[in-house]
Amino acid sequence: MSDDDLLQVDDLGRSFGGFVALKGITANFGRNRVTAIIGPNGAGKSTFFNILSGALKPSTGSMRFRGNDLSKLQQHRFVHLGIARSYQITSIFPQLTAHENVRIGAQAFVSRYNIWTPRASYHDVSERAEQALADVGLGGARNRIAATLAHGEQRALEIAIALVADPKLMLLDEPTAGMGPEETRAMVALIERLAADRTILLVEHKMKMVLGLCDRILVLHHGRLIADGTPAAIQNDANVRSVYLGQSLGYA
Repeated sequence: MSDDDLLQVDDLGRSFGGFVALKGITANFGRNRVTAIIGPNGAGKSTFFNILSGALKPSTGSMRFRGNDLSKLQQHRFVHLGIARSYQITSIFPQLTAHENVRIGAQAFVSRYNIWTPRASYHDVSERAEQALADVGLGGARNRIAATLAHGEQRALEIAIALVADPKLMLLDEPTAGMGPEETRAMVALIERLAADRTILLVEHKMKMVLGLCDRILVLHHGRLIADGTPAAIQNDANVRSVYLGQSLGYA
């Protein structure tokens, strides 16, 4: 693992009974880079993401983040080490304001669930929430009820909730799912801003977006890593093209 690497996975695998969902995944992820994980349905992308976020334990192999062995840690420890995740299905409190949603995230992270500490003592919680909203372009929507936000704004709000933990690695699960072209462009711009000082790993099906946004692409198929390279290399990889049934990887 070089000094430039933030995350290292080595021979990672996961089985469910007799079914092997992931096998032999080895890869290093550098700092302040955007990497996409792609593959057909059932390729193992969700399993890989669930392991990287601590939701699942690997059956085999190891993973290290900033020198820390993650293999046996509980999921809540991943957040405190600097790993945050957004999900394909937006997870927010719809009846609270945007600011209240983010403030709850900040308060939970700061308080470490200590019920005896007065909330008033956390002077920076509100400020952190304000900054996170500003970072995702929702500063002007702080008092809006989350349910009234557009779909793209709700996805940005979820990212703001993750940002209050000051993550160094963000795992984004289909961040543009359900978005039209304008919302997709706004999300791409947000991801580019986030990547200025953190590492981004994302699962995404919009190949045109992936090819234009990412520094690197990993391709999974039947739980195995079949390609790892730049967008140009992946686009011209014969094995990858065969997995996608001969389709051009330049489609939207």
